[in-house]
Amino acid sequence: MGESLLRGQTEATAVSWKPKYRRAASKVPDVTVYFWLIKVLTTGMGETTSDYLVHQLPPLAAVAIGGAAFAAALVLQFAVRCYVAWIYWPAVVMVSVFGTMAADVLHIGLGIPYVASTVFFSIALLAVFLLWHRSEKTLSIHSIHTRRREGYYWASILITFALGTAVGDMTAMSLNLGYLGSGMMFTFVIAVPAVAHRRFRPNPILAFWSAYIVTRPLGASFADWMAVSQQRGGLNWGAGPVSLGLSAVILVLVGYLAFTRKDVDRSAG
Repeated sequence: MGESLLRGQTEATAVSWKPKYRRAASKVPDVTVYFWLIKVLTTGMGETTSDYLVHQLPPLAAVAIGGAAFAAALVLQFAVRCYVAWIYWPAVVMVSVFGTMAADVLHIGLGIPYVASTVFFSIALLAVFLLWHRSEKTLSIHSIHTRRREGYYWASILITFALGTAVGDMTAMSLNLGYLGSGMMFTFVIAVPAVAHRRFRPNPILAFWSAYIVTRPLGASFADWMAVSQQRGGLNWGAGPVSLGLSAVILVLVGYLAFTRKDVDRSAG
């Protein structure tokens, strides 16, 4: 009996010393009010920063600099093993800047109409979503725990920024709504998934990505309205000052999140 008891204790000890495997930490922040606020600010900042660089530098040089900064930000983001506010949000900023440039290259550089570029980026985004879902069986950002899912996530983010830029320019210029009119329209549009999410509980993944796409033309339209001349229906503050102002607000908010960690998914890791 003593031998049996000793064997039982040994087995129990072995079980207690088994390593505990936990889910990998999330590479994206929790979706809070801070997430949406910073997201909208980055869209506006990316729009005006792209416009400023293209007008201050030769267009090819501006795109090359934007592309290099975008690549560097993503390399740093992929190098870390969990979400870090001061690494993640600069990557979003550079996606915003480069996504704007990508959309502008199609229209200004190649002469493609905004309607055509909107259709092109819509198809590209749908293709990425289909590949992502076929591979991973989910499009939830709460599941970004592997390198492959992170790759799909950032590919989707880049295309949503380019798509939002094309849509915003299409409504402001092709449909003659102007930047302020476009901004007000997209404010109404983004309220639809928000209200639906609260009252009707639709598919949360669909509601998230719908709102995420709309934040791009929403922020960019208001930023353009503040930056462009009064002849174009704006406030004439200039792309440079608007970019600096938005960057300052983003820096404060990201610094706050980095210090408080209010947007960290604590269920993982």
